Amino acid sequence: MNVCVIGTGYVGLVTGATFADLGNEVICVDKDEAKIARLKRAEMPIYEPGLEEIVRRNLEEGRISFTTDIAEGVKRSLVIFIAVGTPPKDNGETDLSQVESAAMEIAHHMDSYKIIVNKSTVPVGTGDLVRRIIEKHRRRLVDFDVVSNPEFLKEGSAVYDSMHPDRIVIGAPSQHVAMALLELYAPLEVPMLITDVESAEMIKYASNAFLATKISFINAIANICEKAGADVLLVAKGMGYDKRIGTEFLQAGLGFGGSCFPKDTLSLRHVARKLGEDSSLLDAVLAINEDRVPRFIRRIEARLKDVKDKVFAILGLAFKPNTDDLRDAKSLEIIRLLQEKGGIIRAYDPVAMENAKNVLQNVTFCKSAYEAAEGADAIVIVTDWNEFKLLNLEKLRQKVRQPIIFDGRNIYQPERVRKYGFEYFSIGRQ
Repeated sequence: MNVCVIGTGYVGLVTGATFADLGNEVICVDKDEAKIARLKRAEMPIYEPGLEEIVRRNLEEGRISFTTDIAEGVKRSLVIFIAVGTPPKDNGETDLSQVESAAMEIAHHMDSYKIIVNKSTVPVGTGDLVRRIIEKHRRRLVDFDVVSNPEFLKEGSAVYDSMHPDRIVIGAPSQHVAMALLELYAPLEVPMLITDVESAEMIKYASNAFLATKISFINAIANICEKAGADVLLVAKGMGYDKRIGTEFLQAGLGFGGSCFPKDTLSLRHVARKLGEDSSLLDAVLAINEDRVPRFIRRIEARLKDVKDKVFAILGLAFKPNTDDLRDAKSLEIIRLLQEKGGIIRAYDPVAMENAKNVLQNVTFCKSAYEAAEGADAIVIVTDWNEFKLLNLEKLRQKVRQPIIFDGRNIYQPERVRKYGFEYFSIGRQ
């Protein structure tokens, strides 16, 4: 099948590479000329395990191509995926300007029947919006259908997730249109759910908001554990044995970040309020999350008394392991708050440092965790990279000025760290 993907961010690039690997002819479109030039050389604009290999293989075999010419992509393809950015506005509403622009371009260049698929995460009603835009601006009276096909990729494992999804959700206006998408996904042999367009749009938001709720819930429990002397890791483990609850997303820490959970929860709350529905549950989820870093900073201040001129070794900058993504990363908030109070920052991350250099100022970027720890008054663990879990604590102890660790991800056992002479402060544990 001939497929066009508009947008070469995390979702678009992984989607395009996956369909190409399944044997389709895929053309990926992006207006960023520099990015397209890199992709033509199989140079990845993002860090995602396995992505370079799959793109390079399909480039060499001629199944995937990259262009800035959206007209070429539209005319060559039957199925057109819109996978552009949908960032939040200041009020939490989703900014659909890139989706609207893509729909306009598709309308201008359609010359035969097309299936337009919203792959971007969009609020309920966006499918209808895209349909109206194309009807108004199409230059030829050709038929088309609009489908919602939300993605459920996790950064850091997006390539694996695209090949082994839990489910495929297809929101289509008719069974005939849905069958075309079913054919596209058939080689994956996974459960597929066909719904109306509006339900598919809601499934994505409801899923992410629910996972965000689990994270905020366990963080609220962690707060209580700290006061009560309980261990949140054991509490979460005990909860997770219950099949109705499960272990996923019950890791207490600095809260959720990244490109999905914050903006999708905000957007769902905005939709609820717009429709006149109660948003108090989502309000609480967001409020708990917003206090995670300030609470963490308060604990640092309580121990060090005065942050001014103290040196902090920040271990981890990406919002999660196995990605270089800094969108809504807790590291940025922690560094900003410490710097505002006069703290001196030395930082290290295995893959996100180049991106961080573009957004952080007055930070010393180091080549290793050990280098970052040199002369530090405190080590602050922000991202739970495996590399940090395997650090030589004896060597680390020799590097610091003060042996204090503030662990925002609970990567160590307290007894083990204290055995090496560290004071250890984690989340929801004594």
